[in-house]
Amino acid sequence: MRDFADLYAELDASTSTAGKLAALQRHFECAAPADAAWAAYFLAGGKPRQTVPTALLRATAVREAGIADWLFEECYQAVGDLAETIALVLPPPVAESSLGLAQWVEQRLLPLRGQPAEAQAEALARWWRELDTRQRFLLVKLIGGGFRVGVSRLLVQRALAAVAGIDVKLVAQRMMGYTDARATPTAERYLALIARGDTAPAEPGQPYPFFLAHALDPGVAGDAAALADALGPRGDWLAEWKYDGIRAQLVRRAGGVWIWSRGEELVTERFPEVVALAQALPDGTVLDGEILAWRDGAPAPFALLQQRIGRKTLTKTVLAQAPVHFVAYDLLEADGIDCRGEPQHVRRARLEATCAAAGVSVSPLLDADGWPTLAALRARSREHGVEGLMLKRRDSGYGSGRTKAEGLWWKWKVEPMTADAVLVYAQRGHGRRAGVYTDYTFAVWSRAPADAAEAQAVVDAIAQRRAPADGALQLVPCAKAYSGLSDAEFAEVDRVIRATTIDKFGPVRSVVPSLVFELGFEGIQRSPRHRSGIALRFPRMLRIRRDKPLHEADTLQALEALLAGSLGSR
Repeated sequence: MRDFADLYAELDASTSTAGKLAALQRHFECAAPADAAWAAYFLAGGKPRQTVPTALLRATAVREAGIADWLFEECYQAVGDLAETIALVLPPPVAESSLGLAQWVEQRLLPLRGQPAEAQAEALARWWRELDTRQRFLLVKLIGGGFRVGVSRLLVQRALAAVAGIDVKLVAQRMMGYTDARATPTAERYLALIARGDTAPAEPGQPYPFFLAHALDPGVAGDAAALADALGPRGDWLAEWKYDGIRAQLVRRAGGVWIWSRGEELVTERFPEVVALAQALPDGTVLDGEILAWRDGAPAPFALLQQRIGRKTLTKTVLAQAPVHFVAYDLLEADGIDCRGEPQHVRRARLEATCAAAGVSVSPLLDADGWPTLAALRARSREHGVEGLMLKRRDSGYGSGRTKAEGLWWKWKVEPMTADAVLVYAQRGHGRRAGVYTDYTFAVWSRAPADAAEAQAVVDAIAQRRAPADGALQLVPCAKAYSGLSDAEFAEVDRVIRATTIDKFGPVRSVVPSLVFELGFEGIQRSPRHRSGIALRFPRMLRIRRDKPLHEADTLQALEALLAGSLGSR
C-alpha cells in the first residue's frame, strides 16, 4: 500500500510525461505481481464501486479528528477534496501497516461493502490509525470510488511494455477488458499482460483496442478550401455520418456473442436484440460500430438511448419503448484472422459483403464529389439525427487508441447549439481549482423582458431576497457548466462572485445576476428533473458575453424552439 501511495503522489505532482513514465516503470519493476495487477487496474481506469457512503466517511473522520462538523466543512471548502481533507485532519498514526495493495483491496476493502455502518466506521478508524497521510488519502479515494490520477491508459501500457520488453500494441491488445468491473485483477492476469511472445487472447470474447478519431481544427472545419489544403483530394477519403450513440465492438467467436463499449465495459446483456442480430455473422468476426436508439428506420435522439441504459431490468415495455439498432462501420476480424492492418477501403468492401450476408446494417458512405458538397451535407447533420461526419483515409489501417501511426480518422462535428444564459449560482472547484469558484449554474428568462428596466427589477428583487410573484418575469435555472474558460477568466469571474454573493447554501453561493455567458451544447431534451423542464447535453462555456446586457440573454422560449427544431429534424 505504501509503495502505491508513493507512486500516486509522484504521479500527481509531476507534469512531465517522461517523468511519469519513469515512475510507472520503477513501480512495476519492483511490485509483486498481485500488487502490480491492482495497480495496473486502477491506473488504467478501473473504478471499483463505492465501498462506504460519503456521509459515513465524513462522520467517522470528524469523530476521529475530534473536531466539529462545521470546522470539517470549512476545511473541506478550503482544500476542495474530501480525501485530502480527511487525511489532513486525522491525528498521527499509532501503528504501521505492512500489507500490500492486493491484500488491502481483497482482504479489507472489498469485504467492507455491505457491512453494517457501525462495523464500517470501526474498520475505517482502525485502518486510519496505521496509515500515514499519503496512504490515508489513497485509501479514501479507493473506498469512495473517486480514484483518478493524471496518467493515460496508453502511458500505463507503455510502462508495462518497457518492463516486459514487448511491443506496446501487444500490451494494449491484451489489456482490453482488463478494467471491466466483473474481472478481478490477479497475479496470473498481470503476468499474462507482460508475458513475452504473441500469446492468444485470454478469453474468446476479448475485443480489440478501439481506434479513436482526431477532431478537426475549428479553423479548418468551417472552411472547405482550408479543408482541401489540410487533407488533400476528396477522393483520398471515405466519408460517413458520425452517429450519436454508444461506440461498440461486436465479437462473434467460439459460438458466442460479446458486446463491448468503448469504455471497455461488457454490455452484452443490455442489448439482446443486437445479440440476436449477431447470431447470423460468421464465427470469427469482429465488427466496430455504433449502438443507436432506432425508430422508423432511422436514428432516434440519444435521450431515448439514455432511458434504456439507465434501466437495471429490461422488461418488454422497456425494449418496446427504447428499441436499439447496431450499425457497423469497420471489420476488425474475419474468419478468425485479424484484418486491422488492411487498408480502409479493403476492409470496407469486406465489411459490406460480410454484413449483407448476415443482414447487419452498415454505415452508408456519403456521395459527395468535393469538399464544398460534403460541407453542405455536414451542415444538415441534425436533420439526419447525427453529430456530423467521419472522415477516414482510404489507405489507413485500423490503429490502436488515438494515434496517427497506423491510420487516420477525423471527426468533423457540426457546430454546437448555443444559448446566452445568466450566471446565478456558483460552487468552488476541486483539486487545483479548490480556492476558486469555477462550477456555475446558469439561467434564462422565463419570457423576454420588456426592456432593461424590467430585467433590472428582477435583479433588484433577487438582491433583496424577494420571491417573484406568480407569473412574473424571472430567471429559470437551465444548465450547469464548469469548463471552457481560461484560468485568468475563472479568476475574473471568481472576483465578481465574491463581490455579489447574496446567500450561501453549504458550498453553493447565490449571486446577484450580472454576467451573461454563451453556452455551447451537443443536444437538448426534455427533463422533468430540471426546473426549466429542459436539459442541455454536455454544456460548456464558450465565452463571457461582456457585450450583452442581461435583458438580452436568451429565454425559455428560445430553448423550446431549439428543442422543437431538434425533435423535428429527427
